[in-house]
Order: sequence, then structure tokens, then C-alpha cells
Amino acid sequence: MTEIPVDLDSHRGMAAQKATDLRRALADVEAQVRELREREAELENRMMSVPATSWPEAAVKARHLLNLYAASLPTEDTRHRALVAALFDDFARLNGDG
Repeated sequence: MTEIPVDLDSHRGMAAQKATDLRRALADVEAQVRELREREAELENRMMSVPATSWPEAAVKARHLLNLYAASLPTEDTRHRALVAALFDDFARLNGDG
């Protein structure tokens, strides 16, 4: 018996190797998406439980909501996308970032 593990993937055909690689990549992406959703839910719970103490803190919450809104817009809705972008510019300018 040998201590070196056998690479079973190398004994499969090319199509089977590609299918295995795709399954592994998909599983990895799904795990990352799940983790991102959990982190986003944690952030939103913190945002709901702690009131803003300044306008910049309120703008952070508004920016998050606007990003969610903008992500749901159809690509052809350029008017609302431009409005969201203009508001982000206003936040940066009024906060002294721009």
C-alpha cells in the first residue's frame, strides 16, 4: 500500500473531467453566494437595530437601499439608473468626498 493518493480525475475521460470541474466550481460559487447573503443579512440587521447618529451614517443606509433598488432595475431603465448615480454623486459631494 502506498501513501501517495491516486488522482482519480486523471483516469476519467475529458468530458467527465470537465463535468466534475463544473460541478466543483458551481458548488464553490453557491457556497460563496450563501455566505454573501448571510453577511448581507447581518449587515441589514445591524442597520435596522442601530439608528444613525449623523447624516453621513443615514446616507450609508440610503446608499445600500439605492444599490438594492438599482440592481433590480431593468437595463433599459437608464433614466432611473442616472438618477441613482446622480444621488450617489450628491452624497459624495455633500460628504466632502468629491
